[in-house]
Amino acid sequence: MTEVRRVEANGLSFRCRLDGSDHNAPWVVFSNSIGTDLSVWDEQVAALGERFRVLRYDQRGHGGTGVPTGPCDFEQLGGDLVALLDHFRIERCRFVGLSMGVPTGLQVVSKHPKRIERLVLCDGQAATAPGGAAAWEERIEQARTKGMSVIADAMIARWFAPAFIAAGKADRVRAMIASTPVDGFAACAKALQSYAFTDVLQTIRVPTVLVVGARDGAMPVTMARMGDAIAGAELIEITDAGHIPNVEQPVAFNRALLGFLQ
Repeated sequence: MTEVRRVEANGLSFRCRLDGSDHNAPWVVFSNSIGTDLSVWDEQVAALGERFRVLRYDQRGHGGTGVPTGPCDFEQLGGDLVALLDHFRIERCRFVGLSMGVPTGLQVVSKHPKRIERLVLCDGQAATAPGGAAAWEERIEQARTKGMSVIADAMIARWFAPAFIAAGKADRVRAMIASTPVDGFAACAKALQSYAFTDVLQTIRVPTVLVVGARDGAMPVTMARMGDAIAGAELIEITDAGHIPNVEQPVAFNRALLGFLQ
């Protein structure tokens, strides 16, 4: 099964892609970081093969999904995910969230905990970091005044190792960021400026794994603290990877992902 669909939900048209088994296999749902589209998960979907049914989608304002008319919050981003689950009649799924996809998933856990049966949180936080609001405001201003190519260069430099970038291996992710509509980037950046799901962590009652790139700044420490708050959670560090370990070290990432999902 491989199919791209458009779904009208919450006043926007969402680009979704279905892959994997046509049969009654478990659902895996992927949720992206800011600046990326659903193709950021290509190597993970290929590794899952026909063992699962897979839903990927572009978050609002990104990729092939419509751009909202103003700023958004995680109530909306989580609501988008639930609307897509409802559309595809997915009662329960194994959820994989990357960066912005982490608070997206945590919002769903807070409001609809029965919809998620396993949880994979990758390089994301449960709450806006100190100073995060100002940093995102600066990026929004840069996007509006200098364009998304400048944002793409800065984000790629933060996300990936210099050798990985020099080898051209980050080019496709840079292209995703550069092609993101400014208003779409700004809308989601506003959501990232102010969110708090720390209290949700101790309510999680499903198997959970936290995956983090070992070179992603303070994120390994942040995610270790998150893991301490989730009963039975496991933390896996991906060596020689930064903020997008599923792209930078796909073999190691897929090994961790498959080991948990199966």
